[in-house]
Amino acid sequence: MEHVRQDPTAPDFIADPYPFYARARALGEIVFWDDYDLPVATTHRAVSALLRDRRLGREAPEGFRAAVPDHLLAFYAVEDHSMLELDGPRHARLRRQVLTAFTSSRVAALAPRIEALCHELLDVAPADPFDLVAHYAAPLPVRTIAPLIGLPEDMADQLLRWSHDMVGMYQAGRTRADEDAAASAAAAFASRMQAEIAARRTDPQDDMLTALVTADDLEDAERVATAILLMNAGHEATVHALGNAVIHLAGGGAPAPGLADELLRLDPPLHLFTRWVHEDVELFGHPFRRGQRIGLLLGAANRDPEAYPEPDRLDPSRTGPTHSAFGAGAHFCLGAPLARLEIEIALRVLFERHPNLVMAEPARIAPIYHFRGPARLMVARQSP
Repeated sequence: MEHVRQDPTAPDFIADPYPFYARARALGEIVFWDDYDLPVATTHRAVSALLRDRRLGREAPEGFRAAVPDHLLAFYAVEDHSMLELDGPRHARLRRQVLTAFTSSRVAALAPRIEALCHELLDVAPADPFDLVAHYAAPLPVRTIAPLIGLPEDMADQLLRWSHDMVGMYQAGRTRADEDAAASAAAAFASRMQAEIAARRTDPQDDMLTALVTADDLEDAERVATAILLMNAGHEATVHALGNAVIHLAGGGAPAPGLADELLRLDPPLHLFTRWVHEDVELFGHPFRRGQRIGLLLGAANRDPEAYPEPDRLDPSRTGPTHSAFGAGAHFCLGAPLARLEIEIALRVLFERHPNLVMAEPARIAPIYHFRGPARLMVARQSP
C-alpha cells in the first residue's frame, strides 16, 4: 500500500484539499495517509463499494474500543446511543423511528416555511458587506430543523452553540479545550432533551420528540441521542454545503433548478467518513484484519475523473454516478431530501433577490477538517 503525507490542519490544505486528493488517487484506490495513521479509499469506485460493504461498520468490534476518558463521559453518554455510531438491528430499529419525519410529502410540506425564512433572514441582513454564514447559511437550517424536532425557534442561538461544540469532536487536531466544550455541550443538550421528552409524555405535540416518546421500543437514552443527532446533522452539514455553494455561484447569476446535487458533488460538506473492519477481508487488493479502521474520502470520490469528466468544473447538466456527499448503504443520510430542499430554496431566493451578489473578500474556510465549509463569507449585493 502506497503512503501519502498531508497535514490535515495545514492552511493550504484547509483552503483547497483537492490537489492532495488527486495526488492520493494517483497512488492507488486505497492508500495509507500517514498523518492520520489510517488507510483511506480515494476513488469513486472504492468509496461507493465500501460505503455499502456490510463487512465494515461504524461500531468498533468487541475488544477494540478504546476506554473513554473521564472528561468525555458526558459526550459518549449521548454518542453511544446515536444511530450514526451503531450497526445492525439496533441501528435499523432507531432509523425506522425517524423515517416518518423525512418522507417526501412531509419534507415537501416544509417548502413554504423554508422560503419564508429565507426572505425573513434577507430582510434583516446587515448593510454590505455582510457575513452570509452568520446571517443566512447558519440560522436557516437550525430554524428549519428545530420545530420539526419540537424545539422552539428562539433557542436557535443556543442550539447552534451546542451543535458546533459537539461536532468539534470530529475535527482534525482537536484540543483538550475542544473536548471539554463537546462534553459540556452534550451534557447541557441532553438535559434539555430529557426535559422536553418528559413534557411530551403529558402534552404530546405534532413533532419528532412526540413520535420518539410514543415509540414503545426505545429507551430514553436513545430518544435523547436521536433528537440530538437530528439537530446536529440537520444543521452542520447544510450550513457548510450552502456556504460552499455560494462561493461557487457568487458573481455568476441565478442557479438553475436541480443544481444542488452538482454543487454537493463539487464541494461536499463532509470529506472523510471512517469505518471499522468487522472481519478479516481483502479490499481492493489489500488485506485488512478485524479491528482495523479505514477512511472513506468522500471529497476525493466526488472529483474522481474516472467517474466525472472534468471533475473540478461546475456543470449543471452533468450526468454520471450518484455522488457520495450523503454517503450510501445502511448509513445513507436520512436528511438528504430536506438538505436538498433547503439548499435549492435558499440559493434560489438569495439570487432572485440579489442576482449580482459578489464576494466582498476571499472566503475563509473553517479549520474543521474532515468537514469543509466557510467560517466567514463576506458578500455584497451589487447594483445591476
